[in-house]
Amino acid sequence: MHIVLDDTAMTAAGQGNVLASRLIHRAHAEPGWFLYAPACALVEADRARPGTAEHLAALPGITVLDLDLSAALALARQETWAAAHSQYAAQPTPDRPDGAVIATTAPYRWKGEPVRVLDLTP
Repeated sequence: MHIVLDDTAMTAAGQGNVLASRLIHRAHAEPGWFLYAPACALVEADRARPGTAEHLAALPGITVLDLDLSAALALARQETWAAAHSQYAAQPTPDRPDGAVIATTAPYRWKGEPVRVLDLTP
């Protein structure tokens, strides 16, 4: 399972959200579970809750996705850089032909967007 954490999910993880913590544990402990943190979403999460970026980047089960040229070109399509980078990261790639699910505590943000959402609200 491939899951992209958006900025709201990252912030929730830093605040002890049980569902986000379970995802992080599974990505670390179970084969076939992959958790991604887009760099732009990581910045927004750290702005909302300082220290979040360092904490998440240090966890072994999370892969931080750099802002490459293709992602940068996609940023203009969304309201925020965090949402744009998260949506871009969830799109299919050769490594993830089915794309990824976006984990979020703000599922309304993704209404009408071509992404699958995993609601982490308790």
